[in-house]
Amino acid sequence: MNRIVLVRRHGEVEVREGDGVVRLAGDALPGFVAEREVGAEPVRWVWDDTTRWYPALLARGVRVARCTDLRLCHALLRRSPFVDQALLVGDQAPGWDSLQPVTAVDPGLFPPEDPADRLDPVDEHERQQAALAGSAERGRLGLLLAAESSGALAAAEMTFAGLPWRADVHDRLLTELLGPRPAAGQRPVALERLAAEARRALGAPGLNPDSPADLLRALHAAGLPVADTRSWTLEQVEHPATPALLEYRKLSRLLTANGWAWLDAWVRGGRFRSWFVPGGVVTGRWASNGGGALSMPTQVRPAAIADEGWRFVVADVAQLEPRVLAGMSADTAMADAARGADLYQGIVAAGVVATRAEAKVGMLGALYGATRGESGRMMPRLTRRYPRAIGLVEEAARAGERGEVVRTLLGRGSPLPASGDADGADLGEAPDDAGPRGDRDRQRRAWGRFTRNFVVQGTAAEWALCWLADLRNRLWELGEGELAARPHLVFFLHDEVVVHTPEHLVPEVTEAVRQAAAGAGRLLFGSFPVDFPLDVSVVRSWADAS
Repeated sequence: MNRIVLVRRHGEVEVREGDGVVRLAGDALPGFVAEREVGAEPVRWVWDDTTRWYPALLARGVRVARCTDLRLCHALLRRSPFVDQALLVGDQAPGWDSLQPVTAVDPGLFPPEDPADRLDPVDEHERQQAALAGSAERGRLGLLLAAESSGALAAAEMTFAGLPWRADVHDRLLTELLGPRPAAGQRPVALERLAAEARRALGAPGLNPDSPADLLRALHAAGLPVADTRSWTLEQVEHPATPALLEYRKLSRLLTANGWAWLDAWVRGGRFRSWFVPGGVVTGRWASNGGGALSMPTQVRPAAIADEGWRFVVADVAQLEPRVLAGMSADTAMADAARGADLYQGIVAAGVVATRAEAKVGMLGALYGATRGESGRMMPRLTRRYPRAIGLVEEAARAGERGEVVRTLLGRGSPLPASGDADGADLGEAPDDAGPRGDRDRQRRAWGRFTRNFVVQGTAAEWALCWLADLRNRLWELGEGELAARPHLVFFLHDEVVVHTPEHLVPEVTEAVRQAAAGAGRLLFGSFPVDFPLDVSVVRSWADAS
């Protein structure tokens, strides 16, 4: 595969291909890229950061099949235990360490005073290639770098295409729940009514329910000795004001997070566009910037409606993390339990526990370190039946407690404890009142719970990236024309994808989603027999997905 490095040089683009160097005017780049993308030889574009290059290409109708995102790859390599860190040392390493993605829409290809312009992509690419070549796990690490870079392309495409969103439906939903849109600075009528009910019930005519301090004083004055005003605390309080306060809190959150101001700010031209941030979480999970894309409440999802003649294909994988744990630990007994749609029911069928609820509680305890109470009671049974799987997360927890780096299957490394308390000793359990040493031990055990989950959640993120990368390419092959005219991804959340597709291509898209999931399993776990079954819905509105 031919690698072409793109470098910004004083308003021009320097194109480095092998030993050759060509300079292009910025506005000539889209045509050059488009021509090479349809050429006989596959191309991998190498650039400092996808968010700085790809949006401008997409705006000109140019889609890129492959890239190397040096910013994302640098972050992976700098933390990976698969890499000799001496090979990444250079004067510009701190600049690459601190480089952030661009989330604003720039009017041109080159934003002014960009810190990326002070970095040399050619030298950085050479360092990264040397680090990869020198790794004993080059195959795994190379797959991780390629998947992360492909994720960056998918993220930019999802922002560009946008999630179809009906502003009129959203407005109707808000009106039904809150009342008509209020004047600036006023509460909607539903909130004002609930506030009045709470004031009457508490005997506090001046209560401002939006002020935690004011509300806490009113609760205390009413003889309710609560420590805070959180919803969970209020749910434990038996008082006539409680229902109104809880409903007020629920609707107030909706107004703040996804009310009319959100609609004005984030929906344009029938599309909701957020910036997805690959690798935004240390485990490799994505984050988002703007509009709360990854925490969209069910109350407003009915406004996500496919275009006329189009449909959403919504797919999510059942119990992804336990299945990944089975694959990465090569635990055949757990893989047997995972065969089919419900891993938890498979654990019950194996005779490990009596009910599905027990299986779920026990498995979540193993993944997240909740080893006391009901979860702790399940752990010995799970350990006896699935020793390889439980042993893997237990060892990750112990390594974290010792202050060591743990890694995902493909080589993403965990951060070190921020407290600096991990000095290599494993002190085990200590009483809660053991003084400074007890505090230190609690911090270590907390970090052990983080590393326990890191190895599984991070590997699940790798599986999802491979699923997304393969699906992205399969979708492109199903249609014709520019990106938004073909089936295309419009949403991704950990283990769920939403594809916007012409209705007549729904069967092909559904098959592509399933084939890509199966392919991701083979990429990560080879022939090991672990299933990744999908729940797939074909809907007009996202809210109708099962």
